[in-house]
Amino acid sequence: MHSAKTANETIYHSAPEEEAITQKRPKGGGPSGAGASYKAAGVDIDAGNALVDAIKPLVKRTERPGVASELGGFGGLFDLRAAGYTDPLLVAATDGVGTKLLIAGAANDHSTVGIDLVAMCVNDLVVQGAEPLFFLDYMATGKLDVDAGRELIAGIADGCVQAGCALIGGETAEMPGMYGAGHYDLAGFAVGAVERDRVLSGDEAESGDIILGLASSGLHSNGFSLVRHIVEDGGFDYAEAAPFDDSISLGRALLEPTRIYVKSCLAAIATGGVHGFAHITGGGLLENIPRVLPSGLGAVIDTSTWPLPAVFRWLAKTGAVMPMELARTFNCGIGMAVIVRPDAADSVEATLTEVGEYVIRIGTVREISGDQDAVVLEHLGDDWPP
Repeated sequence: MHSAKTANETIYHSAPEEEAITQKRPKGGGPSGAGASYKAAGVDIDAGNALVDAIKPLVKRTERPGVASELGGFGGLFDLRAAGYTDPLLVAATDGVGTKLLIAGAANDHSTVGIDLVAMCVNDLVVQGAEPLFFLDYMATGKLDVDAGRELIAGIADGCVQAGCALIGGETAEMPGMYGAGHYDLAGFAVGAVERDRVLSGDEAESGDIILGLASSGLHSNGFSLVRHIVEDGGFDYAEAAPFDDSISLGRALLEPTRIYVKSCLAAIATGGVHGFAHITGGGLLENIPRVLPSGLGAVIDTSTWPLPAVFRWLAKTGAVMPMELARTFNCGIGMAVIVRPDAADSVEATLTEVGEYVIRIGTVREISGDQDAVVLEHLGDDWPP
């Protein structure tokens, strides 16, 4: 589980090389001949053990009903019955943070990318009506920095608390030669559950349904290869004030973590008026809304119903990004789309507002046929950068 695979074995791993330093106890150190050592080869077992100790209180914060194991084993246990389920289906998701990690490294700020990691997984679970139950993470790096590792896992724990799921394990792999100095990668794995008769498939969506948009917190975790290209091509410094917000550094603005919509979406489901959700990630509104609509249905989205946030305006202007390219790359201010029955739109909107979401009525579901576009973006050029 969270392990630092070295000579240690624990449930939170930290694994050296192919192994990973697990939060388990060291499994055998390195060559035994005089003069050779695992540490000399680039893998520091002691650092892995130090990280395991540092994150134990962080993991403790995320406990919830159903957790049935302690850190230190080879796997995490979870009791669905203790979590309150009778006839559940399990839903699983995995994702990463992508090249946003390079901006975290350049800005020397690793405090929020762990939230991103959790968000990208759990937001996909709730789209199917599932409550996230537990989460595991995997971090790979060339040389383990205990302080940076703890900062990363603190962010993961924060994300789990926001989503209501338990961090029950993970692995930190120290792999010299695979990653350059200061570089690392993250992957996350989430499992949720939904009662069999409450699965959201999108099949219930009908022509005339209202589409509500939930505001994003910024870029979330998509499109960062383009973002970095624009920043580097323009010679911008992540440490300096953001060109679109002088109250914050450019690095901090771009690292604003992905909003976690789990508790809001579960509250919306409880109203009985939701036909589906679409998590707006890579591909934007154009590609993600059709994923939750049955054949023969599409959507009309009125882009004039919400203001394009400043960060997207800046990217579009600075990088000469055309409106359609912007819409296909980024969330453009809408992080989750909620498809609701027309007669339930007011109550669902009120519920979402009460739990802290900024809600906009952005469009409707319509019938389509033949070669019609699945999603039409109206007024795309009116209030968006040319």
